[in-house]
Amino acid sequence: MKHTQAAEIFKDFLKNGRNRITPERFEVMDAAIDHQGHFGADDLFIEMKNQKSRVSRATVYKTLELLVNCELLVKHNFGENLTRYESNYRKQTHDHLICMDCGRIVEFINPKVKKLPGEIASSLGFEVESFSFNIFARCKSTKDCTFYKKEKK
Repeated sequence: MKHTQAAEIFKDFLKNGRNRITPERFEVMDAAIDHQGHFGADDLFIEMKNQKSRVSRATVYKTLELLVNCELLVKHNFGENLTRYESNYRKQTHDHLICMDCGRIVEFINPKVKKLPGEIASSLGFEVESFSFNIFARCKSTKDCTFYKKEKK
């Protein structure tokens, strides 16, 4: 286990939920936390298989959901029923810009966006627990959009 603090959080979560504590789950946890950017469960499974892991696809799927439930990962659905995960471990809060054609995801941080949910919630008599801000757009330049690059082939 590379991430000892995350492993302790996950171990406590598994114990409290009366889930089995297995080396395979911690292997998935390490791979998920180390993954740069957003990924799908199958992407992670294939990546792990390419690195000679013996973890099953079912273990990857089940473990990712457990990691989301204990808040070490964040689960996103950016449209088209495509679930993506990203590490929440030691990660700064950020927002997403998603191309509706090629699916490219750009993370960004903007101080105005950070303040806005609190202002809106307060004005309506609420307190913010969390928020997610996603902008769905299209790449301005078709030469940079992988959707158009695929069509040309």
